[in-house]
Amino acid sequence: MRLHTAGPRSGLMRLAKADPAFGSPYWARPWGGGLALARHLLDCPESVAGRRVLDLGAGSGLVAIAAMLAGARAAWAVDVDPYAVAAIGLNAAANGVSVEATLADLTTGDPPAVAFVLVGDLFYDAVLAERVLAFLDRCRAAGVAVLIGDPWREFLPTERLRVVAEYPVADFGDPAGMTRPAAVFALI
Repeated sequence: MRLHTAGPRSGLMRLAKADPAFGSPYWARPWGGGLALARHLLDCPESVAGRRVLDLGAGSGLVAIAAMLAGARAAWAVDVDPYAVAAIGLNAAANGVSVEATLADLTTGDPPAVAFVLVGDLFYDAVLAERVLAFLDRCRAAGVAVLIGDPWREFLPTERLRVVAEYPVADFGDPAGMTRPAAVFALI
């Protein structure tokens, strides 16, 4: 799988200087939970094959792209950052797949018309984790399956999760690229 990522010559610093609303380019590198979830989808394509999936908080689109490569019927990647939405399109094209990228915050809305909600790395902040979990609960109540990839971050609701698979990953922000355990969880 190919992803456009930030590096010393990527030009992100010029973009950040040109746009005061640029924010943090979290979408410019894969995060540990997304890596684990993408690996799981590629290892177990039957989980998403032929189904429509939502990649919530998609960042680079890694998980949505993996779902398409695993045979998903359609992947909808949603993020709140317009630069992430642009990165999703570029990364999907680099992998020869079609992903519907949308700029939105779905956490306050109704469950989407999908078979799976895929969530990578959205439990790093208490307020965000609470909003995401409430949305995922509404999805589960509507019959939508939920898979979460996460390297055991502080606000992960472990008491509500069942481990499906575990992978060693290099997580975002680790300058040495050291691996740490991450897991794929089913929300129960």
